[in-house]
Amino acid sequence: MDYNVNDKGFYGEFGGAYIPEILYSNVENLRKNYLRIIDEDDFKAEFDVLMRDYVGRPSPLYFAKRLSDKHGTRIYLKREDLNHTGAHKINNAIGQILLAQRMGKTRIIAETGAGQHGLATATVCALKGMKCIVYMGETDVARQQPNVQKMKMLGAEVRPVLSGNKTLKDATNEAIRDWCCNPSDTHYIIGSTVGPHPYPDMVTRFQSIISEEIKSQLAGKEGRDYPDYLIACVGGGSNAAGSFYHYLDDTRVKLIGIEAAGMGIDTDKTAATIHLGKRGIIHGSRTFVMQDDDGQITEPYSVSAGLDYPGIGPIHANLFVTRRAEYLAVTDDEALNAALELTRLEGIIPALESSHALAVFGQKKFRPDDLIVLTLSGRGDKDMETLLGS
Repeated sequence: MDYNVNDKGFYGEFGGAYIPEILYSNVENLRKNYLRIIDEDDFKAEFDVLMRDYVGRPSPLYFAKRLSDKHGTRIYLKREDLNHTGAHKINNAIGQILLAQRMGKTRIIAETGAGQHGLATATVCALKGMKCIVYMGETDVARQQPNVQKMKMLGAEVRPVLSGNKTLKDATNEAIRDWCCNPSDTHYIIGSTVGPHPYPDMVTRFQSIISEEIKSQLAGKEGRDYPDYLIACVGGGSNAAGSFYHYLDDTRVKLIGIEAAGMGIDTDKTAATIHLGKRGIIHGSRTFVMQDDDGQITEPYSVSAGLDYPGIGPIHANLFVTRRAEYLAVTDDEALNAALELTRLEGIIPALESSHALAVFGQKKFRPDDLIVLTLSGRGDKDMETLLGS
């Protein structure tokens, strides 16, 4: 079975490009050119140099001995939190700014929830001298002030969004509206494996540097290039897609994605799309969407701004229905407890998004000889107020 996108932009029954007419030429131009451009020698050379000398890659693969001892198994952490800007988001932002540059775009827009993608986009726009506008829900502006201040310092304009519940979905809506009004000079750097084709595939490819490094790092540390389990948090799903990419066809590796259950999947305060969603279209892609009986998108909730999204990347929808990956739901309290546990055992303060993945050890029992790689997608600086209040 092929778990990657097909030539029509679908992962099985999910994906596609459901877009307004005004964006058709923009998206079609991107679809026709992205694979050619990212395969060009000069693109690959510049991308590789920036990954190494600017981002600081490869990110370490760290054996978490005390965490492993506590849970009676072998746990490695893929340290995306140690990247420049503090998360995996910079991998995709650099890839897309290089692509936008080569396509003649001069203005960049982005959406952000936790602020990590907005920060990464503002960073690469400063690096390349491009105008940058970041849409961010007013709720997230309030709870992610450190990242908002960094974006402004980098020269980005942060536009608070007042519609809906003022979080990631609403920021994405506004970014798409902007793109419709400015299609010729603007590139929209989408931050996750969501949106119309080719975005889910493009973002996955840029993030696949994570699994590429895991393979070589495991080979050096363990004498084998694959784990028994690969674990990552999933909102839209980019760090998980990047972690899974080079192992999709390797059935020796069990893939686990962790969603945000919020207050619980039996409440209306949740963002567990795989568990509760129905097939539908959101932001240009057919996938699972949290919606009511009339097809209206329901408002998601999570303590983590980066997982607060009512859809999921089509790659994950397909991995779920084909049973290639397992998806679990973790509550706010479970995530906060897992964050404290990692901090006290390993001296690493994780982002709230990553803390959801870490909470898997409270839900699932692993064997002593299991080899586990968990992607620590970001660091917790931005979440200190929430973490200290827990």
